[in-house]
Amino acid sequence: MKYRFTLLKSFSVLLLMMMLTGIAQLANAQTKINVKGVVKDATGNVLPGATVNIQGTTQSTTTDVNGAFKIEVAEGSTLKISFVSMVAKFIAVTKNTTTLNIVLEDSNKQLNEVVVVGYGTQKRSDVTGSVTTVPKSRLSQLPVTNVLQAVEGAVAGVTVTTSSSIPGRQPSVTVRGQNSISAASGPFVVVDGIPLTKSGGSLNDINPNDIASMEILKDASAVAIYGANGSQGVILITTKRGTTGKPVIRYNGYAGYENLGHILEPRDPASFTQKFLDYESQNHLTQQFPEPVYNNSERANYAAGHTIDWVKEVTQQGFMQDHNLSVTGGTPDVKYFLSGDYLKQKGVIKGYQYNRASVRSNLDVNVTSFLSVGANLYFANNNYDGGRANLLNATAMSPYGNEYNADGTYTIYPMAPEQLYVNPLLGLTTDQINRSVNLSGNGYAEIKFGGVLKGLKYRLNAGYTYLPTRVDSYSGRLANTPLGSATALSSETNSYTLDNLLLYTRDFGKHRIDFTGLYSAQQRKYFTSGIAGTGYINDELSFNQIGIGATVSGATVNNSFSGTYSDRYALNSQMARLNYSYDSRYLVTLTVRRDGSSVFGANTSKYGWFPVAALGWNVSNEDFLKNSKLINSLKLRASYGKTGNEAVSVYRTITSDGTVRFPFNGVSSVGIQASNLGNGNLHWESTNQANIAADFSVLNSRISGTVEYYDSRTTGLLLNRALPTITGYNVVVDNIGKVANKGIEVTLNTRNIDGKDFRWESTIVFASNKNKIVALYGDGKDDIGNKWFIGKPINVIYDYKMTGVWQTGEDPSKQDPVAKPGDLKFADINGDGKITADGDRVVLGQQDPKWTGGLTNTFHYKNFNLSIFVQTAQGMLKNNADLNYADESGRRNTPAAVGYWTPTNNSNEFQSLTYTNTRGYGYPRNASYTRIKDVTFSYVVPQRLLDKAGISGLTFYLSGRNLKTFTNWIGWDPEASYSTRGSGDWTNNYPQTRTIILGANISLK
Repeated sequence: MKYRFTLLKSFSVLLLMMMLTGIAQLANAQTKINVKGVVKDATGNVLPGATVNIQGTTQSTTTDVNGAFKIEVAEGSTLKISFVSMVAKFIAVTKNTTTLNIVLEDSNKQLNEVVVVGYGTQKRSDVTGSVTTVPKSRLSQLPVTNVLQAVEGAVAGVTVTTSSSIPGRQPSVTVRGQNSISAASGPFVVVDGIPLTKSGGSLNDINPNDIASMEILKDASAVAIYGANGSQGVILITTKRGTTGKPVIRYNGYAGYENLGHILEPRDPASFTQKFLDYESQNHLTQQFPEPVYNNSERANYAAGHTIDWVKEVTQQGFMQDHNLSVTGGTPDVKYFLSGDYLKQKGVIKGYQYNRASVRSNLDVNVTSFLSVGANLYFANNNYDGGRANLLNATAMSPYGNEYNADGTYTIYPMAPEQLYVNPLLGLTTDQINRSVNLSGNGYAEIKFGGVLKGLKYRLNAGYTYLPTRVDSYSGRLANTPLGSATALSSETNSYTLDNLLLYTRDFGKHRIDFTGLYSAQQRKYFTSGIAGTGYINDELSFNQIGIGATVSGATVNNSFSGTYSDRYALNSQMARLNYSYDSRYLVTLTVRRDGSSVFGANTSKYGWFPVAALGWNVSNEDFLKNSKLINSLKLRASYGKTGNEAVSVYRTITSDGTVRFPFNGVSSVGIQASNLGNGNLHWESTNQANIAADFSVLNSRISGTVEYYDSRTTGLLLNRALPTITGYNVVVDNIGKVANKGIEVTLNTRNIDGKDFRWESTIVFASNKNKIVALYGDGKDDIGNKWFIGKPINVIYDYKMTGVWQTGEDPSKQDPVAKPGDLKFADINGDGKITADGDRVVLGQQDPKWTGGLTNTFHYKNFNLSIFVQTAQGMLKNNADLNYADESGRRNTPAAVGYWTPTNNSNEFQSLTYTNTRGYGYPRNASYTRIKDVTFSYVVPQRLLDKAGISGLTFYLSGRNLKTFTNWIGWDPEASYSTRGSGDWTNNYPQTRTIILGANISLK
């Protein structure tokens, strides 16, 4: 109750501050000449994000998605309208200047774009590191709950994997391969200068509608400023800010349906009964009943011709909607942005759902000519409540099973007396609460110095995040828990970040110096508690009075602790970065960062140094290329440096013991046993990376792009070194391993047709990564138990090599003496005349794609726009759980697409129904695929039709996602992760979904 009251009070204060902010800005609005207009390029395409600035002031605004803008201007002022890679225009404002139609010409300079580089911005032409900006078109008009879903396949070198389409489930992401074996491989995420990673939050907390830009830092030069957190790449997110002018109200909303992208159909009744007859025949069994069914409870339904489509029973029409309302405006000195968003997703499997409500307020104030302050307040509430149906159990059910009892409740065992599989709908009878909240506040103060200190700034960034979670559950008699079982878990994470920044930028003739100095402190505190109970006389109280159960104890928290757990993490950092440019031709970047982390041992300083150097050459600014008609821009760059990774969780350097109960003199007593052997000498994993690249545009900028090559080596990997059991411990963490990554990335943008009414543009991305283990434990030996092999990729498939199926008449005695017809045939690798785990398993392939790619084609015809994005991932191997039924083939339904061997069909791909897979073969198969990832069709309503209605912009769009997949994979989806019964997250097996939505963007005058 106290937690809820505190949360309500915090949210109320947040809303009050936002309301006061909005009222203050509205009161300050000034009455001037209202100038409105639309900005387009030479071919008539609107330019969203163009800057409209009043010369000589800081007052400016940007065009919306329809290229439209509004601004209040004093008579006699001059407007400057500018856009990336285009020549700016200047318009003198008179009393008759009310409506403007601006056309900007291409400047043929693709490198003038301003990008966020961490603790500041730079012109792209001055950037020496690998910094990729996510196309703005990927940040809107797509039905995604997490911005990473929009990035998948669209950025070279960034591998996003949607292993599950569960509503609210976050995809995984790696940047330039995996640089560590044991550490998390995801990039470090920073939102508005404050780390989201390690604060307890996730990108699910960030509303994609609030994002103004998203940059991905990839090489050592770009990520060096984040030191210990940069070895896996960095994602920088900047949210939208206020603009000068009258308040502008914008609404962006969509709604649509979700369905199964592909259905792995179980066998229909006829095929199911035939499988039963074949199973009986292959096992030489006598049919038990007159009806060809497995179990007694199925006989009546078979006789009556009553069947059940179990997949249909557990699935439903999914639905997704999102509504975003924002207000932006301000004066030259005070600007604000307010946003509210509500997203609701109903899953395609019954019980799965996700709701998110969020509110954001960004405020920027120029207090004086030298002092600026600002604040970002953000609240997000994530809701994953609800009991869930089980897809795997649904696919296993006999079509002649019984779904309901006579009283209308779910039958526990639809195929009784078979008790291996329960009713897939039982989860819907459980009570499940799963919620989290992100309450964040960031602020800054910036002082600009003048006189001899001109160009010098001091900036203080401060951020605080509070993240409470609640997970409660109750399973009762209707869910096959006769005594009732309840758990209640809660946690809270408090974190803060303080950044002290000293920035100096100055031009001396043709010389430009840009210096950034940083002193930073971060801290996170985490606490969780839980209680569990069993033995309730009825199910009426659910999890609301766990203490009245017959057995009550502390629930398992943080994977291994009972009742409660807490920890603290801290990081102190210093950083210096110097950018030098001569005549915009020769570029040098020098960066060094020093990080000290609390996770390291007492025998170390806890600090690590991470230096990086980078060079750049704007070749196109040289005299011999300035007037080139072929090459419009060309920049060469190279970098080399070291980044770090903590790679170990808190307290792993400390030796600790655990408790254990044991009988002593007939009494249950608590004792101590060895748990974790600490290593006080642990230090950073270090990654040294080299990067060379070329940025270019040619043929009047009709073709532009980037080509990059990188090579990295990570040393001091933190791995578990095996210990003799006599020590009382099994392993100790030590810095002993090495891995290597190298790859190539290509991004190509083309303007294929550039006519007045019709235009066609394409973007192609390609990335290839080769990853290998260089060393493990220092003895040159592989780790077969973990499937780590020196000279091979980190994630491999190590298994038997299947060569077919043993057929009738073949003699297996000299290869696999225990095999019989219908068994899988494996290669005898070592030639000893038998199939063994230690002699005949080999590395068959890698689980990560050898290369990925994406192709976006965008077509414009007058006010109509069509974008088609195709994504591909090639060269990966995955174990296929949909082929692996161990000894259960005769006790369950199986997919129609998964055949089986019989003496008459002589299948050489699928085993017989008697095969039991005692060797644990994983059924690895090629998981390569090509997917029509998304298609968006939009129509921009002409401005002349909107003026009468007081609307400054209106766009309608129709968007589809995961529309079609091309693959040889047999299963629900090659990208998704599925588990066999009883393993992994098998109760949450979830299909790939197809989404179709209709939406609108509206801007009011």
